[in-house]
Amino acid sequence: MRRPEDAAQDREILRLAVPAFLALVAEPLFLLSDAAVVGHLGTPELAGLGVAGVVLQTAIGLCVFLAYGTTASVARRIGAGDTRGALTQGIDGVWLAVVIGALVTVLGVLLTEPLVAAFGPSPAVAEHATTYLRIAFLGTTPLLVMLATTGVLRGLQDTRTPLVVAVAGNALNIVLNVTLVHGVAGWDGLGLAGSAIGSVLAQVASAAALLWVVVRGARRTGATLTPDWRGVRAAGRAGVPLVVRTLTLRAALLVTTYAVTIGATGRDQEVDLATHQLAMTLWTFLAFVLDAIAIAAQAITGRHLGAGDVAATRAVTDRMLRWGVVSGVVTGVLLAAASPVLGHLFTSDGDVLDLLLPVLVVAAVAQPVAGVVFVLDGVLIGAGDGAYLARAGLLVLALHAPAVLAVALLDGGLVAVWAVFGAVFMGARLAVLVRRARGDAWLVTGVRSLTP
Repeated sequence: MRRPEDAAQDREILRLAVPAFLALVAEPLFLLSDAAVVGHLGTPELAGLGVAGVVLQTAIGLCVFLAYGTTASVARRIGAGDTRGALTQGIDGVWLAVVIGALVTVLGVLLTEPLVAAFGPSPAVAEHATTYLRIAFLGTTPLLVMLATTGVLRGLQDTRTPLVVAVAGNALNIVLNVTLVHGVAGWDGLGLAGSAIGSVLAQVASAAALLWVVVRGARRTGATLTPDWRGVRAAGRAGVPLVVRTLTLRAALLVTTYAVTIGATGRDQEVDLATHQLAMTLWTFLAFVLDAIAIAAQAITGRHLGAGDVAATRAVTDRMLRWGVVSGVVTGVLLAAASPVLGHLFTSDGDVLDLLLPVLVVAAVAQPVAGVVFVLDGVLIGAGDGAYLARAGLLVLALHAPAVLAVALLDGGLVAVWAVFGAVFMGARLAVLVRRARGDAWLVTGVRSLTP
């Protein structure tokens, strides 16, 4: 029989996780809708989207601390009863997003060609990847503002507003992509470039909506909207460990994609890259699904530790781990069951469809491990344990990179590359996170100010 305290924890987890789940499902639909629309242009275009997507996701992914770090710091101040201070800290994070976004946009546009060339794609694939990526980089600043404002709202224990914006933004993205790629009313459309333009426009609209909500909240509490550059710099320094942690994760994904490119040539390379793109897009989709509990973990852990309640932190962590295991099993079973038909939603290439099936089965097997990994990652981020996560990420990368490259060089094939990804990369992450969670070093209470 479920205890009353367990029921209360479940309600709190669900209150945050369900809207976060729906919002996080909507976020990768930006990529899924792009893949579905672009996939019908042809395999080279889809392969080009795959290369461009990895580069763009890496650039944006390195800045995920704008959401994660802000969620934790804002939640701690909410736990301590300082709503004005929470929003002041959140506004500093938004300004940091604007600064970083401007720099990444300029560098990304200038370095598009060498970034694509680093993956060694065929000329046709490189041309498509360059076209998409150069336009997509223009959406960097709105994407980073979306991260920062979402982090503020999650720290305020509000996951519903990001849900509404994510759903509306994704709907707009789909309409724009279909229209701009394939055309309408006799207009032929812009092809792959239209997909990038549609996504950027949808990102601008979404960022504006989230920013309006945060600004309104700041004005209501009297928090300043002008940048406190000391606070902005402090926010940047506080995010360094999470940047390192994220860099190691993105590096592992980049190495995996590179392993795919060196494992085949010509038509086989196009098929492998296109298949890998579809599989990684679906993996990302499921990762966001599982990450919903991690989002709840960040907000709840930060709030409890800000209030100095270690016992509650431990109790809710144990409860969220159970949710992570169940969620991982469910997503794994669903992915395995749907694997024979999923590929047909994105491509009609028979070679891609044949290869995608076993790759998705391997990905399905790794889902229960992913469920636990994402929950513990969220708990430690919420606790502000970024330094440990950074060190652990370096260790995991050191184990995964040589293993996946060795498989590729030995002509193991795409399925073997994904097997290494699931066993070595995810398995090592599980080991280092479980080890940390069992100790007490991460249970630091009180408010951690970003300002010196």
